[in-house]
Amino acid sequence: MRKIEEVLRLRAEGMSPRKIAVSIGAGKSTVYEYIARADAAGIGWPLPEAMDEAAVEAKLFPEPTAELAARRPVPDWPEVHKELKSKRHVTLRLLWLEFRGANPEAWGYSQFCAHFQAWLDGQDVVMRLSYKAGERMFVDYAGDTASYTDPDTDQIKVAQVFVAVLGVSGMLYVEATRGQDLASWLMAHVHAFGAYGGVTELTVPDNLKSGVTKACYYDPEVNRSYLELARHYDTVVLPTRSGHPRDKAAVEAGVLSVERWVLAPLRHRQFFSLAELNAAIAEQTRQLNVRPFRGEPASRAELFAELEAPALKPLPHSRYELAAWKRVTANIDYHVEFDRRFYSVPYRLVRQRLQLRATASTIEVFQGGNRVASHAREYGRRRYVTDPDHMPASHRAHLQWTPSKLVSWGTTVSADTASVVKRILEAKPHPEQGYRACLGLRSLARRYGHERLGLACTRALACSAVSYTSVKSILAEGLDRLPLPGEPSPTPPPPDHENLRGAGYWGKEAMRPC
Repeated sequence: MRKIEEVLRLRAEGMSPRKIAVSIGAGKSTVYEYIARADAAGIGWPLPEAMDEAAVEAKLFPEPTAELAARRPVPDWPEVHKELKSKRHVTLRLLWLEFRGANPEAWGYSQFCAHFQAWLDGQDVVMRLSYKAGERMFVDYAGDTASYTDPDTDQIKVAQVFVAVLGVSGMLYVEATRGQDLASWLMAHVHAFGAYGGVTELTVPDNLKSGVTKACYYDPEVNRSYLELARHYDTVVLPTRSGHPRDKAAVEAGVLSVERWVLAPLRHRQFFSLAELNAAIAEQTRQLNVRPFRGEPASRAELFAELEAPALKPLPHSRYELAAWKRVTANIDYHVEFDRRFYSVPYRLVRQRLQLRATASTIEVFQGGNRVASHAREYGRRRYVTDPDHMPASHRAHLQWTPSKLVSWGTTVSADTASVVKRILEAKPHPEQGYRACLGLRSLARRYGHERLGLACTRALACSAVSYTSVKSILAEGLDRLPLPGEPSPTPPPPDHENLRGAGYWGKEAMRPC
């Protein structure tokens, strides 16, 4: 309330306007204006009995008359809003200057802004967003879920509902996914970009664990696979701040609309596959997108076609291929593990921390951002995938041997050695698994000689203990020199002693004359 009464009272007491201003804590120009308006209205102190302070203020500061208001042209606020959202570098002050240039009687800049804000506050929540066209896509999972029945087991499956909302038009993309896992999250983004036919400058997710590895108020850490998708589509992932719901007002409003007008109408329908559920969701979403906003003639689809679609960046030439990242350590056999299969890396990287990138077709291993190994992804029975270039020279020499070559070598030692080699190779699911044992027999031949190795293999076959370990034990214990089980032991020669004369002695005694 203005202090008009106090100004009139102090003036009646003969106080100067300067001192009145100091007394009431107002500016001198304000005091002079009050006095001038009071003189023009014929009001002095004391006030008439029927006039209180509110009546005095209404008398001195009347509302603009209808005639005056009619002379104030009103801008086309929807057009002003459209210009702000669809044109880059267009500001409210620029629009006011253009309007004021064509309408000299128009409001000043402050009143222009106040009236525009009053109009904007009365619009739908999506219309009130102040983002640029093609700037932001908000993404999140709805709180409500959908379900479908597995026709094979009659088990009800719960599906999560992914929602994407464009910042200007409010255009919705909705998809049911099997869960909130990384693969479902990323592929839903791929499908959303494809449905929109373009890419926004920013992608704004909530701090979902699938997309944001570390939620932080100032510097959230984006999942490596999510960051790779952003680079492929040339968009920037900008997670919302924790505890700031206004950062994601668009998607919250979009999720609410989806829950009310997409999921709720489908609550009584039964679906027998995720594809069937998504087909129904797509139709409900289409109807929601073409429905005009409340109090507005335009719909999401119309705003998208007019404002947002031209501003989107084009899709890349190739579709994003889903990739999973994993931190791995090279084992002492210079292999890293992914999906219970082992892939080789250069042997010099043993015991070093690496990063593995897996797609549906390839396995790549990186060290410090540099790719050090690449393999075709294995889906068969083979567990080890090895590049010979990754092996030490001594290990590469092993690859020169084949089953037939190993058997041929065993024949050069003895037939029994060749039989042992065959039996070792046949005992393994894959012949390669017996290479090391056969190469061990070669090392025993160099240590003990071919003759002893052949005898040891003969004994191993006779005892049904055909393995590298058995042959090595036979040689180490000298068992190859003993007769085989079932063979007669040779008669040992008599000891050399003077009391043992032998057969020759008795022959000589018989020829001696009596």
